[in-house]
Amino acid sequence: MTIAIRGLCPLLQVFDMPTSLRFYRDVLGFAEVQKSGQGDEVHWAWLRHADADVMLNTAYDDGERPPTPDGPRVASHADTCLFMGCEDLEGAYAYLVAQGVNAQPPKVAPYGMRQLYATDPDGYGLCFQWPAEQTSQRS
Repeated sequence: MTIAIRGLCPLLQVFDMPTSLRFYRDVLGFAEVQKSGQGDEVHWAWLRHADADVMLNTAYDDGERPPTPDGPRVASHADTCLFMGCEDLEGAYAYLVAQGVNAQPPKVAPYGMRQLYATDPDGYGLCFQWPAEQTSQRS
């Protein structure tokens, strides 16, 4: 017997929920599925974009958040990368750069995926990718 898994939804600890919601919702186009309250000042949010789900959770409880992000904590976020299918990588790159997102131009990985890397406001990696043989642009 195997387990019938139906999807994957990573949970990311974020420093500032309104900033993260604006990024995932307003820049990347994720829709809110459910939140722990009204508005953007919530502690938890579940977001969806087509077949991609992500949950955001505040890293600190009320009154415990430091004035600035903890450097070592943010640096450790680089160990996490969300890989998302995206066929139009050139268009995605132009859009992200126009939105002020730190993104690298698409390139082909040794294993045949054309990939565009970016980071979210908390330093988590994002990789938009598509099989290189299925794209017209190669680098």
